[in-house]
Amino acid sequence: MVNGEQSQDRRGDRMCGGVEARDAEKAYKVYFPSPKAAFPVMLEGGETLGWVTWGRRREEPGQGPQGGWARLETVERGGWAKYRPLRAFGLVQRYMEKGQPDEKGKKQSHWFDMPEGYALDCLVLGEGEQRRVYVVTSTPPEEYSWIHDRWPMVRTVSPHLA
Repeated sequence: MVNGEQSQDRRGDRMCGGVEARDAEKAYKVYFPSPKAAFPVMLEGGETLGWVTWGRRREEPGQGPQGGWARLETVERGGWAKYRPLRAFGLVQRYMEKGQPDEKGKKQSHWFDMPEGYALDCLVLGEGEQRRVYVVTSTPPEEYSWIHDRWPMVRTVSPHLA
């Protein structure tokens, strides 16, 4: 793991609110609030799923939970077991965290590069058009705790899968 773990989000703010991912031709910045938000995903076993819709927004129908994130603590307690999630890798080049509001009330975006050989730790739920990916979060690394109190989990992609 490169980027620490995540705690409760007491403010209800979003975390890992954006990612940058690429296909064969160009890079795309993707932001969770968009109903078309998706990023490339690979299952732990190496199966590539292509671009998977990121979470579920409040107004969207579906079986999975609302939001785009899964607290590590809840996953470990079995809180996601009813959805029968598959562990996966979010294949992104960068991710974005929105920080605390500045003196004018505007939240600053902070982009973080994904180290080579690493990916977002994710859960995949559902199949077909109902398939969704959720980013696993935990407490932030100490040096970034001032930005947000939840942080995406990052883990190594096995060399034989990359």
